[in-house]
Amino acid sequence: MESKISQHLRRHITVFEEVVLPLTSDLAECARRLCACLQSGGKVLVMGNGGSAADAQHLAAELVGRFLKNRAALPAIALTTDTSILTAVGNDFGFEQIFSRQIEALANPGDIVIGISTSGQSPNVLHAMKSASQRGCSTIAFSGRDGGELVRQADLTLNVAIAETPHIQEAHLTFIHILCDLVETELFGAD
Repeated sequence: MESKISQHLRRHITVFEEVVLPLTSDLAECARRLCACLQSGGKVLVMGNGGSAADAQHLAAELVGRFLKNRAALPAIALTTDTSILTAVGNDFGFEQIFSRQIEALANPGDIVIGISTSGQSPNVLHAMKSASQRGCSTIAFSGRDGGELVRQADLTLNVAIAETPHIQEAHLTFIHILCDLVETELFGAD
């Protein structure tokens, strides 16, 4: 077991040094866009499937609740959480529409929509990103592998260009924590 643990941790470190660290400027731009959106009265809508749904909820929770400091709540919605909407839209319109239908209902020009997909190929995320662009929203993709179609649809992409889903998800979670820290610091000052 110790050998397997060491192997996993060595790969994690390699991925972060070789793939994630070069995304620093893109991550900073993402934080700037989030801050500008929130300062102008916009909101953040975020989505994903499976583990990426959990990441979407995590990001929304950190913005609405708090990350490291007590401060005013920030408007963020995880489109993955309302089971009545998800099942009704999935049943009546198809699973590929579960997020785009919510974008149609909730997104306003100037909002930011974040799509999370380790493959970059999730049809429901792709449909929602297209809908978000049509509504005048700024779009950000957290993706993996070659980025898939998602990177071509997003205004800004944080792509973890490796094949292993667990390491892509580890990077996405790190992006979330860094973005929340940067947003809190920019909007509410350093401690």
